[in-house]
Amino acid sequence: MSFFSIQWRLSSIFLVILILSACQRLHSDNKRLEPLPQDPFVQVYFNHSQSSQYLEPYRQQTHQGDDLEKLIVETISQAKSTIDVAVQELRLPKIAQALVDKQKSGVKVRVIIENLYNRPWSSFNVNEVKKLEKREQQRYQDYRLFADSNKDGKLSIEEINKTDALVILNQAKIPLLDDQADASKGSSLMHHKFVVVDNRFVIVTSANFTMSDIHGDFTNTNSLGNANNLLKIYSPELADLFTKEFNLMWGDGVSGKSDSKFGLQKPLQNSHRIILGDNQITVKFSPNSPTQTWLQSSNGLIGNTLSSASQSIDIALFVFSEQRLANILEIRHNNNVKIRALIEPGFAYRPYSEALDMMGVALSEKCKNQLDNQPWKNPITTVGVPVLAKGDLLHHKFAVIDHKTVITGSHNWTKAANNGNDETLLVIENPIVAAHYQREFNRLYANSRLGIPPKIQQKMKSQSKQCQK
Repeated sequence: MSFFSIQWRLSSIFLVILILSACQRLHSDNKRLEPLPQDPFVQVYFNHSQSSQYLEPYRQQTHQGDDLEKLIVETISQAKSTIDVAVQELRLPKIAQALVDKQKSGVKVRVIIENLYNRPWSSFNVNEVKKLEKREQQRYQDYRLFADSNKDGKLSIEEINKTDALVILNQAKIPLLDDQADASKGSSLMHHKFVVVDNRFVIVTSANFTMSDIHGDFTNTNSLGNANNLLKIYSPELADLFTKEFNLMWGDGVSGKSDSKFGLQKPLQNSHRIILGDNQITVKFSPNSPTQTWLQSSNGLIGNTLSSASQSIDIALFVFSEQRLANILEIRHNNNVKIRALIEPGFAYRPYSEALDMMGVALSEKCKNQLDNQPWKNPITTVGVPVLAKGDLLHHKFAVIDHKTVITGSHNWTKAANNGNDETLLVIENPIVAAHYQREFNRLYANSRLGIPPKIQQKMKSQSKQCQK
């Protein structure tokens, strides 16, 4: 075969690849939706958004969604005086470097994280890695592969200094503490995910600042990141409330008095409502002691908001195990409110899951049902799990009520979040904001599995036989 024949064939193959690629892009573009209008004060973003796409910076692949990390970095870069970050886990080097750059420019930076995630990935030895849960082991391996830029199987000091977020912060001597500060035993979880900049901007998100929560698992090219949302809010009044919450946990910082307060060590905090343009925003910080009135707690605020529904309630949750909220939903259902719910598959079918109640069934443990378990007498068929890429989780904690009110934040619908964790809960009344969450729910619901899957049905039959013996 002549050189020109080979060249012609290669050119033809290349042309076919270009056509297929163009068709694929056209197909992808056809799925793109027009961006929704944003409220001037409360802007909403999703890492799986149908109206945008971005080049993910670590795997260098383009996928549908908003770049939540970029939004956080851009907000940090606007700081003139102060930045406060409270997040369960911080592993993204670009966010860490943005904080370092602002501190170098004279901005006061403070960071609080959960004590379970207070160690740099690069500090773990082989034996310590073996003791981690399977998913954490995979995340550690993902970090090593990402950090090993020259692919020699080893991590140099230079590679670590560029990629390990906590090392980047520590080397810059950025003040950082966790919920074991000042000899504290720690809260159940320091589960906040917020940033306050210059007492003007507040970022509240369901996402931890990690690759898997925002972009996707490094070694899994199909992963698009856990499904998460982010709010960027311009409000000095709201920023002041978040700064007060931060200061309770911070105390005098990394040295000095033993005055950091986490979890139930914090004083009882009531909810606060502010008016922000066309928004009515109610903010509540957890936890509340179980000895205090439930209606004054974060779950009580959720329950009160659900009780206001007259038409529809759409729910997308990581975990749903609070019985009182399920009972309130049943009352709304019996009053002809249309209810749809999606729960993370890893939690949807556990014995404590309220998704089972809503479907009118129960799973027992050793022939004993969960305490106060109340399967609905008039169950619904609009409950299920989203179908996501392998490795990705439904990490949202939101609900949309009557297409005009949104419940969101870091707060899972559980007793643990209500009575132990440091959490943020927001209720936002604004149809413009609600439209964004409604679109996200509709996206998830359009590709979901509803009802009880065959494996769980078989498990229930087996349990029924065993428990009758």
